[in-house]
Amino acid sequence: MNGNASKLAAITKELSIQWQQTKEHWGDAKSQEFERQYMAELLAAVDRAATVIEELDKVVTKIRNDCE
Repeated sequence: MNGNASKLAAITKELSIQWQQTKEHWGDAKSQEFERQYMAELLAAVDRAATVIEELDKVVTKIRNDCE
């Protein structure tokens, strides 16, 4: 699962970089609205998902260890 968390983090970082580059050319009220409604929400959701993935990884590891 940690591999998936790492992939998710890398993809999200790349998206964030691309968004910053996009904002250099798109700086009107609609871009600000897009950032608030979609980008900020997405980045926050990815942070929450990464935390859950880490917790799930700990649980799965504990289950494996308990079953051995």
